[in-house]
Amino acid sequence: MKTLSFLLTVLLAVPAYPCTRVLWDTKKHDIIVGRNMDWAEDTGSNMWLFPRGMERDGLAEKNSLKWTSKYGSVILSMYDMGTGDGINEKGLTANLLFLTESDFGVRDEKIPGMSVSMWAQYFLDNFETVAEAVAAMEKTPFQVLMASVQTSQGIKQGTVHLAISDKTGDSAVIEYIKGQPKIYHGREYKVMTNSPPFDQQLVTMKQYKGFGGNKDLPGTTAAADRFVRAAFYAQQLPQPNDYRESIAGVFSVLRNVSQPFGTPDPTRPYISTTRWRTVADLTRGLYFYESTMSPFIVWVDLPKLNFKKNAGVKKINLVKNYELSGDITRKFKPTKVFQFLKPDVPAGMKAQL
Repeated sequence: MKTLSFLLTVLLAVPAYPCTRVLWDTKKHDIIVGRNMDWAEDTGSNMWLFPRGMERDGLAEKNSLKWTSKYGSVILSMYDMGTGDGINEKGLTANLLFLTESDFGVRDEKIPGMSVSMWAQYFLDNFETVAEAVAAMEKTPFQVLMASVQTSQGIKQGTVHLAISDKTGDSAVIEYIKGQPKIYHGREYKVMTNSPPFDQQLVTMKQYKGFGGNKDLPGTTAAADRFVRAAFYAQQLPQPNDYRESIAGVFSVLRNVSQPFGTPDPTRPYISTTRWRTVADLTRGLYFYESTMSPFIVWVDLPKLNFKKNAGVKKINLVKNYELSGDITRKFKPTKVFQFLKPDVPAGMKAQL
């Protein structure tokens, strides 16, 4: 019993990093994708513009995946060490969310490797549609490699899963479970949160009203409950009259499943607050950003940006820049690209170093 009590104490003390992603195909108007970034501290996120023609290296020690960016993109960084969210010039979005069960497996050097810090960027750089991206994964496999970041809560591993979407309304959720990629590809996969893995979320959802069950809508901040609520409210959204109502509709769902500041449960001392949210209009190429520390929403208009090769990397500083408001398309400034986080050194290699 003492052992069980100790394990429960450890599990309850582990910080939770919940997030939520929602896709809404408005049918008559635009395809909208939004997400909340929930984290235990400020993520040090900035907005970056990456042009076409950038040479990429997956940072693997051996047999590193290499590519040249085919498309330009606008992204939100995590600690300026990796891409956490973004949209490319063709309307493909990538959203990274935390998943405790993620397991990228033991390194297989026969397969090209890539740091998890570059996983979302890889899709933004290379693909116009979800179908194209999924086909490429199946034809030319690669291995995502774990990378860990130092936070105020200690070192945190990048155990994440990924959602990609395109302007046709197509969607895919990609997870690595026990070292194997699991791809859920289809227009019906509109919502993603965190644990448990996606297949279990889909089964659990069927217990609730509106999805075939008889349970009332759940109300806690647990990922499984947020999954159900986000799916329910998204399917209840009224048909919009224009793109503004489309964007507002997704913002309204995201706010419903946001995490408040504070520690409401003493048995869970680490609370993950919603730090920021993005909403992307894939049809028009509009990318909205809202910080929970600011009363203002800002956005960029991708068709007005220069993504030409050699146009240079640009950045908008968002850290403590709370006065930004409205259209910030013209506020990008030339800068050096940040260094993507390298993969962790495997335990067996550490002994040799």
